[in-house]
Amino acid sequence: MKFEEVKEQYDTYFYETFKRFPFVAERGEGAYVYGENGRAYLDFMAGIAVNSAGHCNPRVVEAICDQAKKMIHASNYCYTEPQGRLAKLICDTIGFEKIYFQNSGAEANEVMIKLARKYGKDNFGENRYKIVTAANSFHGRTLATLAATGQPGTAIQKNYDPFVPGFTYAEYNNLAAFEAACDEDTIAIMVEPVQGEGGVIPATKEFLQGLRKLCDERNMLLLFDEVQTGWGRTGEIMAFMGAGVKPDAVSMAKAMGGGMPIGAMCTTAKFALTFGPGAHGSTYAGNPVCCAASYAQLSEILEKKLYENAKTVGAYFAEKLQALPGVKEVRARGLMIGVDFEKEIATDLKYALCDAGLLVTAVRPATIRLVPPLNVTKEECDKAIDILETTLPKFI
Repeated sequence: MKFEEVKEQYDTYFYETFKRFPFVAERGEGAYVYGENGRAYLDFMAGIAVNSAGHCNPRVVEAICDQAKKMIHASNYCYTEPQGRLAKLICDTIGFEKIYFQNSGAEANEVMIKLARKYGKDNFGENRYKIVTAANSFHGRTLATLAATGQPGTAIQKNYDPFVPGFTYAEYNNLAAFEAACDEDTIAIMVEPVQGEGGVIPATKEFLQGLRKLCDERNMLLLFDEVQTGWGRTGEIMAFMGAGVKPDAVSMAKAMGGGMPIGAMCTTAKFALTFGPGAHGSTYAGNPVCCAASYAQLSEILEKKLYENAKTVGAYFAEKLQALPGVKEVRARGLMIGVDFEKEIATDLKYALCDAGLLVTAVRPATIRLVPPLNVTKEECDKAIDILETTLPKFI
């Protein structure tokens, strides 16, 4: 279909909560998305940090097709081979004992919040349910994860109150602020190792290590939201590994599915008996096709050590970005990169870059985020730099 026809359908029938790019994404391959007219766009959004082994990675495509021919869905009253195989790969790789599959990052965080609350009440009493999260954080758009998101007054939270109670926000990378925010009814601290929607703000090792010590001292749980940072994005298999800190529970999604909707929460043995039959559930979670895709995607990342490519190419790319005109600061962990400009040009720049053939996201008025596939090449990064160099003079 032509672009105008597709746009008319969207204009007529959709709730539009996205200001979309002016093309139809018809197919994807590697680091590129192709529009309805065949034009190639260098995708440094990677489907918003999802397509970490590239669009339509052959290994992932084959796994999806093979599984779809055998079984697309079975209820969670059944055992399925893809689910068990994926559970073993994830737990063995990142050093956790238990896993709970979900359909998205928000759901993975939701179940992590529910588990923490139940653990607190089961073990410490009715009032032990509070969770401290970080100001400027983002944990999802369900009512609980929205309450956990530390962005009061923004469009993300406006007019969705009253929020789920029990959440308090403290300044990110400020251990003293977190200590002060925790009281006797606090059961957990929940943070992102790198704040993604908050502008790509990395946590310091000292901060994360301090949170671990604080949680141990006060019988609290440490929860890491690795929906965006997990599976190689920061140059480590999981971001917590680079900090030398192991949380009690970690959420994941995005990169783990290769484009299929899947999320998960992993926990230590401390949590193992908190959920029993009937305590939580999901119709689609752990879907066989999604699990097969995830196993293929994670195997590709691990066997080809794409997290190492993220580290080396990410450092190369960040250095090139810092040299661009109008750039105030570049923050990078692997191939999770935030670029601050001296002016609030991010949104307009995003659409101008699309017109020029490069896809990025704007996460703050003066900040764009670049999260290309983990197998991106230096040559593709150079092409992105060329597009930025050509486009930026219009805004600075």
